[in-house]
Order: sequence, then structure tokens, then C-alpha cells
Amino acid sequence: MDEERLVMSGFREEEDDQEGSLRPKTLREYVGQQAIKDSLNIYIQAARQRRDSLDHILLYGPPGLGKTTLAGIVAAEMGQNIRVTSGPAIERAGDLASLLTNLSSGDVLFIDEIHRLSHAVEEVLYPAMEDYALDIMIGKGPSARSIRLDLPKFTLIGATTRAGSLSAPLRDRFGIIFRLQMYSTEELMQIVRHSAAVLGIEAEEDGVREIARRSRGTPRIVNRLLKRVRDYAQVRGDGVITCKAAREALTLLDVDELGLDRVDRNILTTMMKKFDGRPVGLDTLAATTGEDAVTIEDVYEPYLMQLGFIMRTPRGRVCTQAAYDHMKIAMPAEARAAGRIEGQTSLLE
Repeated sequence: MDEERLVMSGFREEEDDQEGSLRPKTLREYVGQQAIKDSLNIYIQAARQRRDSLDHILLYGPPGLGKTTLAGIVAAEMGQNIRVTSGPAIERAGDLASLLTNLSSGDVLFIDEIHRLSHAVEEVLYPAMEDYALDIMIGKGPSARSIRLDLPKFTLIGATTRAGSLSAPLRDRFGIIFRLQMYSTEELMQIVRHSAAVLGIEAEEDGVREIARRSRGTPRIVNRLLKRVRDYAQVRGDGVITCKAAREALTLLDVDELGLDRVDRNILTTMMKKFDGRPVGLDTLAATTGEDAVTIEDVYEPYLMQLGFIMRTPRGRVCTQAAYDHMKIAMPAEARAAGRIEGQTSLLE
């Protein structure tokens, strides 16, 4: 069900061409992540002056924040080609060997979801990253022998939403590690203006702000909402995205002022009403809402926790006062008292 959500930050195949046209091509055009941009600018200039390849880079953070875009910009700024693949696509060590041997000097290899590489593939990657060499076994049994192939110097850029799932040996081989942060409303407004200009959409400032503040701090979502609001303004209005058109379109799409959709609100109301604000276990919540437990934990819950609407306790998930206020539901006295006790317990811990 999560693949159908408008505010899902994951990538959709049908958005590939459109998203590509909206992606910035240079560090100057890239909005947000200023500290990362400043650091990258220094590293890139230094590498170009030495006529050397960049050190390997690890980008991590929630989906939709621009890790793939940043990898493409690094390759463009270095004046090199980029090869794009993903962890699940590299099933065998031979697949990785084929990719590495086809790289030219200075090329960038981008591996998305790098935490999903198998152990056997990682073992091949270690000497490639460290020594720019590939160890290959020829033959089987007693006659088997190992040969080492030299590789051209390349830059590996890995992207992951779960840095903690990376093995320590792999993580330690990245010389540059960046964590991408969620975007502010002002930064998202810059992205909306840029995307609107590329798509030829006329948008008023209030309309731009309305879209930006409902986009969950994620550029991919803000571009998706912009296109849907554009469709609404074209059919129900004069084609101009005004504040009124944006509000009506997003209300029709069931996206509220904080970017919560029907599923988010269903999770909150279930916890508040069916369990009277008492702690709820993940499996119980999944069974009650009809959602998969992993989907709740990985897709829905992170943003609700970021807003401070859900708190994890030793006894289960509970809604906070902020969540009750947003949903306009009175917080039960028992839940309020339990919240104070949990807060005291966490302070003591």
C-alpha cells in the first residue's frame, strides 16, 4: 500500500524522466545541504588541481533528499562519467567485477542502497576500494589460483537510508561521509520555484509556500505535490498556482497542513481512540490498522516521530500531546499521567 502514497519519499519508476529534468546539474544550483556543498566544493577543487580522483564518498539519510542527484553533480563537477547501480542489482561477485573492470580512470561508480550488498560482493569491493585491485579466483579445488587485476582509480559513491546496517569494514573504507538533513520550508520553496520554472508553471509566492510546508521536508515529495497542484490549477482554475488552489488541491489529495495523509492520521486515531492512548505494540498496531509492521516502522513512523507525535516507550508506542492537539482529540487523563511517568523514567535513564 505504501507505493501508492503521494507523500511517500521513495522513488517511483514512472517519475524517472520527469525527475531527471528537475534535478540540478551543478553544486551552485543544488538547494540546501550547505555544509555538505561547501565541503564537497573544497574536495573537488583539490582533486582537480592534483588531477586525481576523489576519495570514496558515503551519503546517508532519509529517502528523497537528493543523494542520487548529489552523486551526479560530483561526477559532473569532476568532469567524469558516472555508472549507476544499486545494492540489490549486484547479486554476485562477478556482477561487481564486470562493473569495476569497465570503469575508466576517474569514473564515478554510484551504488544506491549499498547496505543491501551481499557479504560475498563486499569482500570483492574491499580491495577494489582500498588498493584499486580485483582479486579473482581461477579454477576450482587444488588447482585453483588467485590472480590480481589492477583497476583504474575510481570514486565509489554509496548511498543508504540505513547507515547502521552497513558493515564496519565497508563503512571504514569511505574517506568522506555525509549525512543529508531534512529541508526547511524556505529551502523547499526555492526548489518549487526552480521546478516551476523548468516545467513552465506560474506560481504565486503564497502557493509556493503552501506546497513547501506540506512536503515533509523532502524535495522528491515537493516536486510530486507541485505537479499534482499544477493539474488541479489547470482544470479547476486559470493555470496559476495560488494559495487557494494549492490548499484545495492538497485537501482533495488528503494531505493536511503538516503533510500527513490518510494513513498517517489513521495510525494516530487508532492509537488514540481504539487503545485510549495506552501504549501499543507494533504488531498489534499493524493488525489493527491493516498495515504491514515493517511498513509502519520504516515508512510511516519516522516522520510521525520527527514531528514529535509518537514516542517509543518500553511498553509500546504512545501518542504525545502534540499529536492529540493536531488531531483535535482530547487526551485521556490516564494517557496524560502515563506520559508524565514515561518522561520521568526516560530522564532517570
